[in-house]
This record gives sequence, C-alpha cells and structure tokens, in this order.
Amino acid sequence: MNLTVRSQEQWALIGPNGAGKTTLLNLCGAVNHPTRGTVHVLGKQLGRVDIRELRRDIGFVNPRHALNSNLSVEDVVLTGATGTIETLPRWTPSEAERDRAALLMKQFGVDAASSPHWFTMSQGERGRTLIARALMPDPPLLLLDEPCTGLDVAAREQFLATLDELRRSHPETSTVMVTHHFEELPRTTTHAALIRGGKVVAAGHVDDVLTTSLVSECFDHPIRISRADGRWAATAG
Repeated sequence: MNLTVRSQEQWALIGPNGAGKTTLLNLCGAVNHPTRGTVHVLGKQLGRVDIRELRRDIGFVNPRHALNSNLSVEDVVLTGATGTIETLPRWTPSEAERDRAALLMKQFGVDAASSPHWFTMSQGERGRTLIARALMPDPPLLLLDEPCTGLDVAAREQFLATLDELRRSHPETSTVMVTHHFEELPRTTTHAALIRGGKVVAAGHVDDVLTTSLVSECFDHPIRISRADGRWAATAG
C-alpha cells in the first residue's frame, strides 16, 4: 500500500469492512507502527521519532472517545492541550489556552455555559466538542475515524456542515476521514482512496476515484455512484 497525503488536502478513506481503513488511519496518527515498510507522518519516520512529540501535531477525532469522567465541554476541549483523555492532576491551563478553547467552542457551536457535561451530551455535541479538542494544538493534520457513527440524519448534517466550515476556517490543515457511507462525505472533500484487502484500489482526486466502476470493483458488487449539490450517493447498480 502506497499513499501520500499532502498539505491542505482533504481525504476520504473508503472500503468494505476489514479493508484496512482504520489500520491505515492509526498509522497516520502514530498510534500503531508498521510491521514492514515505512511510514512518514509530517516528515517524520515512525520508529525514528519521539512519538509523544509527533502526536502533538496530530488531531484525532474518534466518536468512541474513551472518556470515563463527566467533564464539562470546556474541560474536554482543554484536554486537547495536554494530549490526554482525562484532565491531568494538578494541571492548570494558561489564559491563552482557555482563550483558544473558548474560541473553538464558539466556532463549532458548543457553548460552555449551556451545553451539558460529557455523560449527557448528544452524539452531535460530542462530535463537535471532539473537533474543538483536536484543534487545540493547531495541528497540521486532522484524522477522523467514522465521525458520523451514532448520529441521526439531522445531527449528521449539522456535523458535516461543521466539517465544511472547519475546512474553510483552517484551510492549511490536512484531513483524513474514514467512512463506510458516501452520504457522509463533506462537500469539501478533495481526494479519496478506495481500499480493499489491505491494498489501494484507487487513490487521487475525488472525482477521478469515486466512480461507479472503481467503487464497484472495490466492493466487488455493482454500485452506482452519483453526485448532486456537491454530495455523493451510492445505490445498487
């Protein structure tokens, strides 16, 4: 598998279950190391770099965020400054960190005063909160692992609007998003990779990759791909 994501590109990784999408995303996020071959993330080769330092430049949004404490919105966002899931003991955020957290919460529509704590947040609120958290260190790379999991239609559309706004407000940030569903692709997606059996079937500009023939080949099933108003749809071919 060979894949290169360049600065300011917005990628989607698509393929059947077990294709290797999340494995690839975890390599991009310096969560796992390759058993063979090489992986370079932000110019650093895995295995030859301080992983803790590298991860500070990578934002990771996972709807299965393993938070066990009923933190407030602000505290969840502030954990992005420390790169931890829980708040660190005896750690106090600086005024600049609080100001950045407030700015991101406002930008993504999660109000610290009116929003509930983590245990009572909706999936949509959690998703927007996790994007704000991931952007705390202003990372050049943002990874999203099936971020629409558990969202109803209205919450999904609000979340996708958030992603489109993110890409307008942070155009310098590259993103890589894993999804199973074509309707979950933001309008601002620029590139796509189709993955099957741990191999790249096709990768490149989104209009060249998300075609009926290539998607059908990737899923080994006739699938018709259409696009209207900047959004994709897949139906049985």
